[in-house]
Amino acid sequence: MSTQFAPLKNDTFLRALMRQPTDYTPLWLMRQAGRYLPEYRATRAQAGSFMGLATNPDYATEVTLQPLERYKLDAAILFSDILTVPDAMGLGLSFAEGEGPRFAHPLRDEKAVMALRAPDLSSLQYVFDAVTQIRKTLDGRVPLIGFSGSPWTLACYMVEGRGSDDFRTVKSMLYDRPDLMHHILKTNAAAVAAYLNAQIEAGAQAVMIFDTWGGALADGVYQEFSLAYMREVIAQLKREHDGVRIPCIVFTKGGGLWLEEIADSGADAVGLDWTVNLAQARAKVGHKVALQGNLDPNVLFAKPDQIHAQVERVLQSYGRPEAGQGHVFNLGHGISQFTPPESVTALVDAVHSISRRMRA
Repeated sequence: MSTQFAPLKNDTFLRALMRQPTDYTPLWLMRQAGRYLPEYRATRAQAGSFMGLATNPDYATEVTLQPLERYKLDAAILFSDILTVPDAMGLGLSFAEGEGPRFAHPLRDEKAVMALRAPDLSSLQYVFDAVTQIRKTLDGRVPLIGFSGSPWTLACYMVEGRGSDDFRTVKSMLYDRPDLMHHILKTNAAAVAAYLNAQIEAGAQAVMIFDTWGGALADGVYQEFSLAYMREVIAQLKREHDGVRIPCIVFTKGGGLWLEEIADSGADAVGLDWTVNLAQARAKVGHKVALQGNLDPNVLFAKPDQIHAQVERVLQSYGRPEAGQGHVFNLGHGISQFTPPESVTALVDAVHSISRRMRA
């Protein structure tokens, strides 16, 4: 069933992803709806918990739109969490204040792994309802991005049971019992593809796969246990919905070493962390994909003139896009919760003004 949405007023972000000409470099921020905004903290307090916020479409809509009320960003991203999928698989997700996510039933033995199944999507209906509600509330202002964690990144949390400094438990399984790890990853890939497709049907206009922990893998191991499964996801994605192209972005934090292989994954754009030289990255990928990134998030703790200077450095490094190339400005990872909100104003103004000047 097709939902009627307002026509898009600002498609600069989508045009850049599809390597079409733009008047300026579009900008959005990973974790742009979040703890650095006082209005977010107020809404979260009202919701009572993080999951109370994420599972309520009204709250999710409110916090998704909060940064757009402050800043002239070129895209909205669904407010949710990458761990909604394993939670729907029955692993028992909870968020302790100041401790991050935790699973009550991590995958630690063969019996638990072999019992794993892709979730019934009806258990994630709150996410799809939020997508539709956000898209309607945006009223065509900017496009809406849907997202998921990558199969490998989800597996890290599912096996470790929480965040990890060294990934000892999940890597032990990967090396000792690769058959079990492949079973988890195959199940996750099917779940992620179905989850993203349902977001697209609900109204997402672009999707992003966050491979946050891909960079923790050794060369060779990354290709087999992370990239191969992201390719599986991308191959199953709806690339068009209601006659409109739906671009896909892939981001492996710490993945600069494998840029050319990631660019061959079938994605439309590759996100880069701040360790990657944009000029060299552009030369490597040519006209194959657009690039997204890649300012160090800690630049936002500097004074406005330094933020301006560092934005100019990133934009000059990429250069002016030529026909068949595209650049979306972003941070090299999520915005810190301690970022002064006024620093984001300086960032957005700098990206838009400098990139317009470069195209003049």
